[in-house]
Amino acid sequence: MHVAMIGAGYVGLVSGACFADFGHEVCCVDKDPAKIEALNRGEIPIFEPGLAELVAKNVREGRLTFTTDLSQAVRAAEAVFIAVGTPSRRGDGHADLSYVYQAARDIAAAIDGYTVVVTKSTVPVGTGDDVERIIRETRPEADFAVVSNPEFLREGAAIADFKRPDRIVIGTDDERALSVMNDIYRPLYLNQSPVLAMSRRTAELTKYAANAFLATKITFINEIADLCEHVGANVQDVARGIGLDNRIGAKFLHAGPGYGGSCFPKDTLALIKTAQDHEAPIRLVETVAAVNSQRKRAMGRKVIAACGGSVRGKTVAVLGLTFKPNTDDMRDAPSLDVITALQDAGARVKAYDPEGMQAASSMLTDVTYARDAYDCARDADALVLVTEWDMFRALDLRRLKAALASPVVVDLRNVYRPDEMRRHGFTYVSIGRP
Repeated sequence: MHVAMIGAGYVGLVSGACFADFGHEVCCVDKDPAKIEALNRGEIPIFEPGLAELVAKNVREGRLTFTTDLSQAVRAAEAVFIAVGTPSRRGDGHADLSYVYQAARDIAAAIDGYTVVVTKSTVPVGTGDDVERIIRETRPEADFAVVSNPEFLREGAAIADFKRPDRIVIGTDDERALSVMNDIYRPLYLNQSPVLAMSRRTAELTKYAANAFLATKITFINEIADLCEHVGANVQDVARGIGLDNRIGAKFLHAGPGYGGSCFPKDTLALIKTAQDHEAPIRLVETVAAVNSQRKRAMGRKVIAACGGSVRGKTVAVLGLTFKPNTDDMRDAPSLDVITALQDAGARVKAYDPEGMQAASSMLTDVTYARDAYDCARDADALVLVTEWDMFRALDLRRLKAALASPVVVDLRNVYRPDEMRRHGFTYVSIGRP
């Protein structure tokens, strides 16, 4: 099939490359000429394991192309996916749908023959209705259908998630559109990935509900971790004890500095605003968002307490800047709040991340960036592990202690065992453990 992907960002590029790998002919469209030129040179604008190789393979085999010419890509396509950004709108927290609406207007002007317009971007309930109205107003005679097909990709594991999904959600009441979507996803039938057909509005809400539920699990275990610290319990054992219950499940029960990234913060806020607008407030999710926001800054205070109550004039080394491993995404990363809190308290900050330092440098000031973990630790008065990259999981503890001016380690991801750290002479602080 011929597919046009409007937006060559994270979702659009991963989805486009995977669809091309299925055998479809995919054209990714973006308004940024520099991005398209870079992609045509084989340069990938984001870090995602395996993506560069997947893009190169499908470009080489002629199934994946990149362009700024939306009209040509849309005219040739049987399905057009909208995969543009929906950031939080400044001022009120609603999802900014201006890019989605502009894409709808541009698509309307270009479609030729029956076309399925698919919203891949994460959008509030009712956005599909707006997209349909915009296209209909722009081209009253157009033959098209608007479908919701939300993505459920984890950064760092996006290709595997796309090719082996838990489910494929398709929101439409149009049988012809559903047939087209089934054809697009037919290569996944061998994996027996369930296709869930539902109404468009239900599909839109399903995406937000999934992210809100996962954010709630993270926030719940973080609050249990705080209680564990006060009563002398171990949050990791609690998480195992409840996670083995099939009704709960073990995923997203890892205590830490709070959730970040491109999805959970903006999607929980957008869901809250949608619920308020429809006079059905979701108090639980409102609390989750508030608690998570407070937690990230509280992690800075945790570091200060570990340093004896003051970091003024001290150097603090921070390992891990991105919101999670295996990505270069710094959006709403807990490290931003931790570092800001430390700087506000008078600390000098050194940092190292294998992929996130370039992005971090545009978001943070007065941070010294190191060559590796040991260079980061050199002469620091404390070390904070914020993101659990694999390379930080088995550090040479003797070398690390020798590099530090003071052997204080604050482990916000519970990577190390407290007894082992004490045996090596560290003052060691972790999350929710005695």
